[in-house]
Amino acid sequence: MFTVHGTLDLTKHEECLLIGIFDQPNKFTEVGQAADKKMNGQLTELVKEGEISAKKKSITTIHTLGMIAVKKLIFVGLGKKKDLTFEELREAFGKVSKAIQASRATSLSVALDTFTTEKVDGLDAAHAFAEAFMLATYKFNGYKQKSNQVEKSVKSFTIYSEGDKDEIGASLHVGRVFGKATNSARTLVNTPGNLLTSTDLADYAIQLADRYNFEVEILEKEDMLKLGMGALLAVNQGSNEPPKMIVLKYQGKEDWKDVIGLVGKGITFDTGGYSLKTKTGIVGMKTDMGGAAAVLGAMEIIGELGPEQNVVAVIPSTDNMISGEAFKPDDVITSMNGKTIEVLNTDAEGRLVLADAVTYAKHHGAEYLVDVATLTGGVITALGNDMTGSMTNHEAFFEQVLQASYEAGEPMWRLPITEKDKERVRNSRIADLNNSPGGAGHAIMGGAFIGEFAEETPWVHLDIAGTSITISSNDLGPAGATGVMTRTLALLVERFEAENN
Repeated sequence: MFTVHGTLDLTKHEECLLIGIFDQPNKFTEVGQAADKKMNGQLTELVKEGEISAKKKSITTIHTLGMIAVKKLIFVGLGKKKDLTFEELREAFGKVSKAIQASRATSLSVALDTFTTEKVDGLDAAHAFAEAFMLATYKFNGYKQKSNQVEKSVKSFTIYSEGDKDEIGASLHVGRVFGKATNSARTLVNTPGNLLTSTDLADYAIQLADRYNFEVEILEKEDMLKLGMGALLAVNQGSNEPPKMIVLKYQGKEDWKDVIGLVGKGITFDTGGYSLKTKTGIVGMKTDMGGAAAVLGAMEIIGELGPEQNVVAVIPSTDNMISGEAFKPDDVITSMNGKTIEVLNTDAEGRLVLADAVTYAKHHGAEYLVDVATLTGGVITALGNDMTGSMTNHEAFFEQVLQASYEAGEPMWRLPITEKDKERVRNSRIADLNNSPGGAGHAIMGGAFIGEFAEETPWVHLDIAGTSITISSNDLGPAGATGVMTRTLALLVERFEAENN
């Protein structure tokens, strides 16, 4: 897909050549200067007239009309060189990738060194480009009748750089893997609930395991009964679809130690149960398995890149339906770790399935836990749609997750869990815990409940209810599922340092 070359040769025929320009006295680097000379100074004139701009994320396409072998020059404005960040470069690459895809080009060349600074080197730029192109050009085809028109897309990329070709190629590969796996997560979330049941999700995990030689375990309902997974089984009671507890294990170290547990909520459709959602609130609940999708996307990256870490992924999956057998408010259920739970809200089901999943991840040796879930509407009220809510019981581990999130461009904001919050979750006259202490601090209550099952294990909770989907397109993708936290989880695993190291 990517071919890396050294010095750019403007006598070589190219369909499109991507060039970065900075806001500085001499807008063009050597590549731009060479092209300008062959075009008799016309590019300099276009800069003077404002047709070619160095403003951040501005895009200008110039048809060379045979004056040079390259058919089209595409200039990308990058602003002031000292200010450019990796995230801004990724977004700029995303915006221009969309434009190139819309132009129906089939090949693209990139003058990579024109996008680098002292802070963003060639390896960063290569990763940013490959990841951004994959993310920005993602499309969920859906289920409409197909037209006879063949869609054209870029199939080959030529990257020109004076840097080490092997290292540049490796960075391009990593960026592509990150983008592709995020798109895999997006597709899972975009898929309707009738076409992605718990069984389908388990089958998908099995395919991943086959592809990357993961150890896989799928617990059936009978297995859960034997293990006492009463919380997950309660949520499943109203459904005709069997529940699945999905486990993938990746061993990157010789010994099974310092194991990171990635736990993703896999509710394939959520009616709210007898605490029924509104007619508008229920639409879109196919996306309630966004946490599971993020974990599976992260496992795809892990399988591709093979980090030297140990990871166990645990996904509790079911839908939450209504029937004569469905669980009800006022029911008391017993979780896998023995704690009893008074059900006050059947629409607070995500924390119930995660309770058993967290316990099972610890059963598989997880010494560090991250759970990811579209858990509460309260996190959207608190933080909006651009910031993932987070909670923790362990400062040092949280800092590693936080760093990974900002490197991935998936920011999070920490919410507190106080002793009073824990007391509210433990406030039940007839059980150890209640699953819904009320609307005040709604997002915090969800996290505090899961924390009762993490116990002393270092743990971070990520509430992606606001960030798992977007209603409008942006530079790095279309409206719909975002695949959020796929890259954060993978980067956490890649960069992870255990306490005893």
